[in-house]
Amino acid sequence: MKNKFLLLGIALVSLTACKTASPLQIANVQTRKNISINNELKNDEEFVKVIEPYKLKLDKEMNQKISHTSVDLTKQGDNSNLGNLLADYTFEGGNEWAKTNLKKNVDAALINIGGIRTTIAKGDIMLKNVFEVMPFENEVVIVKMKGADLQDLFEYYAKTQVNNPVSHLYIETNNGQVIKSLINGKTVDPAKDYYIATSDYLALGGDNMKFFAKGETIATGIKMRDLFIDYFKKSPEVVVGSDVRLNFIGKK
Repeated sequence: MKNKFLLLGIALVSLTACKTASPLQIANVQTRKNISINNELKNDEEFVKVIEPYKLKLDKEMNQKISHTSVDLTKQGDNSNLGNLLADYTFEGGNEWAKTNLKKNVDAALINIGGIRTTIAKGDIMLKNVFEVMPFENEVVIVKMKGADLQDLFEYYAKTQVNNPVSHLYIETNNGQVIKSLINGKTVDPAKDYYIATSDYLALGGDNMKFFAKGETIATGIKMRDLFIDYFKKSPEVVVGSDVRLNFIGKK
């Protein structure tokens, strides 16, 4: 706790200095004695008093219950329950936006497992849990792609065999080769336009998902974390499916 106060103080002072230091001046830098930041370092009581009301308000907000889960929500396995849940939320939120703004339906969703930073233990789900799971400022985007270009997406999964969560997609591989790929339970029509909900990070080629570059990216302005919070709030009791979406036969 002492360390947090000290670091917060340093951050506030730094921000203030950045705003007021004009024009830029070069300081006379001198070597000083290092100060070890540990549990023995005393709090600045005045600073603690200043930030205490804000800390209490933040703690109250972050500790509010927004849902409940009767099972641990984890990111382990090729079809992790937390990964599938958040992929479904991405699909549902993207689909709702697309129907209103594009007059189109989203066909599938794809997120990256690395963007899910932690798990959620069974019990009450607090607002802070979602911030811990998704600390980034990523946004939901819709990528319009020709069916013929989606083969690169399937090949990506066959090559990497990474459990990046999907929704309304089924990808089956055998020893690194795609043997079955479905969208909404149907084979892909090469001539059809498909709308895929994902994150701006992945749409820009993050995690080496270069296949998205062949499509047209449509911004929604929706923060993924805000979307997840909204959908958790809509579900007093989280229901997780057990369906298989990624099936890597002979995975190494």
